Amino acid sequence: MRKLMFGALAGLLVTGLIPGIAAAQGEAPGAPGAHPSWLPANKTGFGTAHDRSSNVWFTLQGGQMSEVYYPDLSTPSVRSLNFVVTDGRSFAVTDYSAKSQQVRRTDDDSLTYEQTITDDQHRWRLRKTYVTDPAATTVLVDVDFRSLTGRPYQLYAVADPDLTNDGSDDSATRTGDAVTAQDAANAAALTAKPAFTRTSVGYAGASDGNTQLAKTFKLAAYDTAAKGNVVLTGQTNADGVRNRHVTLALGMGAKAVDALKSAQASQRRGVRDITRAYDRGWQQYLRGIGKPPSSLKTDAERDLYKASMLTLAASEDKHHPGAFIASPSMPWRFGNNDPEWSPSGTYHLVWPRDLYQIATGLAAGGDTAAANRAVTYMFGTQQQPDGHMPQNSRVDGVPYWTSIQLDETAFPIVLAQQLGRNDLWPGVRRAADFILGYRGPNGQPSPYTQQERWEEQDGWSPSTIASVIAGLVCAADLAKHNGAAADAARYLAAADKMKADLPKQTVTSNGPLSKDPYFVRLTKDANANNGTTYNLGNSSVTMDQRAVTDAGFLDLVRLGIYRADDPVIRNSVRVTDSDIAFTTPTGQFWHRYTKDGYGEQADGSPWDYTFPAESRTTFGRLWPLLAGERGEYELALGDSASAARRLRDLGRVSSSAETMPEQVWDENPPSGQTGFPAGTPNTSATPLAWTHAQYVRLAWDVKAGSVLETPQVVRCHFLGC
Repeated sequence: MRKLMFGALAGLLVTGLIPGIAAAQGEAPGAPGAHPSWLPANKTGFGTAHDRSSNVWFTLQGGQMSEVYYPDLSTPSVRSLNFVVTDGRSFAVTDYSAKSQQVRRTDDDSLTYEQTITDDQHRWRLRKTYVTDPAATTVLVDVDFRSLTGRPYQLYAVADPDLTNDGSDDSATRTGDAVTAQDAANAAALTAKPAFTRTSVGYAGASDGNTQLAKTFKLAAYDTAAKGNVVLTGQTNADGVRNRHVTLALGMGAKAVDALKSAQASQRRGVRDITRAYDRGWQQYLRGIGKPPSSLKTDAERDLYKASMLTLAASEDKHHPGAFIASPSMPWRFGNNDPEWSPSGTYHLVWPRDLYQIATGLAAGGDTAAANRAVTYMFGTQQQPDGHMPQNSRVDGVPYWTSIQLDETAFPIVLAQQLGRNDLWPGVRRAADFILGYRGPNGQPSPYTQQERWEEQDGWSPSTIASVIAGLVCAADLAKHNGAAADAARYLAAADKMKADLPKQTVTSNGPLSKDPYFVRLTKDANANNGTTYNLGNSSVTMDQRAVTDAGFLDLVRLGIYRADDPVIRNSVRVTDSDIAFTTPTGQFWHRYTKDGYGEQADGSPWDYTFPAESRTTFGRLWPLLAGERGEYELALGDSASAARRLRDLGRVSSSAETMPEQVWDENPPSGQTGFPAGTPNTSATPLAWTHAQYVRLAWDVKAGSVLETPQVVRCHFLGC
């Protein structure tokens, strides 16, 4: 990542790319600049105004602002905004490099964040507060800069725009006391109040503000940077002694003039009034959905609950109602912007599976309007002409990856039935018929799926089959309400057959993990007693399908298809606990499946998909949301006390500012290093909306003493009412 490039740039710095101050005019040298990349995915903050007219979002990572999304949540357009402190003579340090970094939400009922950074040498302290303008496309950073030595310092702001999800084709210019960047579709403008005393534009790694100040402790005022990976820099008037306060405005727009107008209008309104309006919008949202449930016993748990509801609500695109992204982040290799991943996609897309989890969490928390927008979006925008839902899509519904995952077509049907959306019957019918008629590349019949819920293998998966069975029963119910009795009969007959076939396809009685029958992760040949082998992917090993387990079979209980005390379910719980569970100081959590490889490398460096099979270069860590699924199972079993403990443990994995991760460190900490305690977040996608939704849903389940998500029509059909 570029934040680590100072040392590597030494060769560039001594070659004379940066001329003396007196000679600095016109076009910045060093085009096109370093290769653009995104910051790590472990975000400690995610904010936007509740108002739909303000379609701009910010994230925080470490000690700086990271990606800003504009004009929608599938389009990151700014990589970072950080600060450099220098005395102009002997040192220049970036705020994000300091070891002392604290972040918190300033209001439990809002998404206003404050970062406090203290210099390692205890020379200065920087406090930064972030909001967006509800009336404009502007991110505001209110800065308090204090010298701790009594000596004045210089404070520079450095913004790295990567407009329209591509940082290689931007241009930049000085515009009065502001700096702006532009590409063919979007623009950014950076202003300060009081105004910048000096500005410059340059190319990343060559003539940008970070590089200049690291070399000379001064800023050469370049006027333009024609095309490439450009960076905007402004010297504030804050010296930490006489002048301590400055407000930055990062405006976004279609053109540079629009972005500048947005930033200037926000500066005129003033950060104090804007913050009040921003906070008021989120406070009103929380009042409209009700208080946290009584299952949450501490202030910290209730604060995390509110943060979770706010995070879920903020994850919805402003111009595409119902389009909730999975996470505002680009983990590991996905953030490198290599040609195959440029523009970046992955997590800041809409997955129907994640959207189902988000919608059920929002509905449990009282925001049924949002859940209805989500299911309307799936059937009205995402659904393809043949009836299936895409693996994922941009917020505008355009598919990104195109594999077929049957659970992503089945779950929207379940959600439609749960919400009583009889009006969606035409889309439901197309989806159900697609499921029944689906065939794999070699003619494998449904419920074979091209990818199961972890998106890495094809075959017959208990979790996928659970969703398909539930989807068909729910489709039958919607068919009855729409006078389609023949369709209802077809769907129920297919669901019954799939349940009858399920044991042969996914339950092994001769596997190595138990002498009694248990569910496997999946089978490649629809026969769980065959010793068929497959490579697990992600640099992992090749294994007998009977030796690979995950906890996806719990969906059979959660969705009302199997009883919680079914002997095979109980034994499968024992098998997964023995094989893929690990107890950390935070709580007990689970790997996705046996020898999962989707996570950091052994030394903690980023995951990559390029490592050879069998090399075990990367290691999948523990997934906290699986503790939530376990808690739902325990509620179905009648064990409310254990479910309450799962809720407590799930709440312990959040960051200090209540962002919840995809994964936490496990029994395989990075080799030879300290500082990676088990049960604490790693650098996976954070905040992960699914984790937040699981926390909200389990909180209400524990209060109710039952799994609220279980479709009654499914439970009644298979288990009796």
